[in-house]
Amino acid sequence: MPSDPHRWRILAVVATAFFMTILDVSIVNVALPSIAKDLNFSQENLQWVITAYAIAFGGFLLLGGRAADLLGRRRVFIVGVVVFTIASLVCGLAQSEGMLIASRAVQGFGGAIISPAALSIVMTSFEEGPERNKALGVWGALGGSGAAVGVLAGGILTDYLSWRWIFFVNVPVGALVLLLTPRIVPESRRDTTGRQYDALGAVLVSAGLALLVYAISEAPKEGWGSARTILLLIVSGALLVGFLVNERRVNDPLMPFHIFRVRTVAGANAVGFLLGAVIFANFFLLTLYVQDVLHYSPLKTGFTFIATAGTAVLAAGVAQALTTRFGAKPIIVIGLALLTAAMVWYSQIPVHGKFASDLLPGYLMVGVGIAFAFVPVSIAALAGVAEREAGLASGLINTSQQIGGAIGTAVASTVFASHFKALVKAGRSVPDALTHGYGYAFWALAFFGVAAIIAAVTLIRREEMAETPATAPIA
Repeated sequence: MPSDPHRWRILAVVATAFFMTILDVSIVNVALPSIAKDLNFSQENLQWVITAYAIAFGGFLLLGGRAADLLGRRRVFIVGVVVFTIASLVCGLAQSEGMLIASRAVQGFGGAIISPAALSIVMTSFEEGPERNKALGVWGALGGSGAAVGVLAGGILTDYLSWRWIFFVNVPVGALVLLLTPRIVPESRRDTTGRQYDALGAVLVSAGLALLVYAISEAPKEGWGSARTILLLIVSGALLVGFLVNERRVNDPLMPFHIFRVRTVAGANAVGFLLGAVIFANFFLLTLYVQDVLHYSPLKTGFTFIATAGTAVLAAGVAQALTTRFGAKPIIVIGLALLTAAMVWYSQIPVHGKFASDLLPGYLMVGVGIAFAFVPVSIAALAGVAEREAGLASGLINTSQQIGGAIGTAVASTVFASHFKALVKAGRSVPDALTHGYGYAFWALAFFGVAAIIAAVTLIRREEMAETPATAPIA
């Protein structure tokens, strides 16, 4: 198919919306302590500001891609931007825990619609070849730089205006995208005669994961052996089993299990899940530590995280070159080892930590680890996959990372909250209890890292990597 004559303007419009969805993951982290104080969030519930978005985004991402194919990419893209923009406005106006968490979930749903529709528009606007590869390079750069811009923008907006502006800033951007899209982006859809939605699958997996996260976060308060916790876990398990049964019965499942017959694809998604758990929870815990214990301002917090985000962007090119030279598996293992070492390093942070000696080494290890793990994992997720299913495989690895992020943040938050309360009851000062609580949570993340290394070593096969589609997009 020939390239659209307005392809670069199309890329500018849809990439702006995609950038908003990426930005809203990192921009929120820096504002968490301010949100907690303003809306009286409990220690257990604060993680829902992150996990509500991640669960909805991950749970509905594949459905968003299917809807774009069936209903038209531009139409679905516009719906996603409308949902995301309105939800952002409601987030900024939130007056309670429940209102913010609910609107964050809706925002994640909007992001799950925008992301696959936007990427599909880019793929159909550029003819396969150098120009499409250049466009996908821009796309990947936006994803990588979104973290760096997000932490800095979050610090500036929270410090000089209010945490509410980290959400309000999306409103004029969304309005501009909605104004330009009908004028610039043409409608397109794939021939999907006879194909159907799997809306039930998306609802089952999202509800099951939400209940699982809720059970994990409430367990320290209720007790792991309490009837309420056990009931929540049973219902969550039933919903997730229902999802698996549904996927085997429907004609067009969200998650076709045949794709996991390629062992490396299964391994890459397992690693992606655990990698998401470590990365999401790492930023969540560090934000709270540097603001609640070290009393950094939101702006100073944002500047410190540039050390990680900037290192990740710089190391991504090196990771790509090394993966081409040595294959994905050894680079993934090196990246995961660096991330695990960083979690162990953070577990030893003192109450009066210094940036240069106590934080910076970990920040740099995480930055290199992110690049060395994420780049080859995205490639491994496409190993042995037919080119016609490359989009599905890309969506699956993104889903695995988002869902892993939600579970990891919930586990880390629960470990922290339970130890913090126990230490305060034992007579420790609040700063000391906070610091040691975060230390225990980082140990939990280190175990996730070790599990990811084991999965990479045992499941990812070098011989299957040779069958990776050369021009497949990374969602």
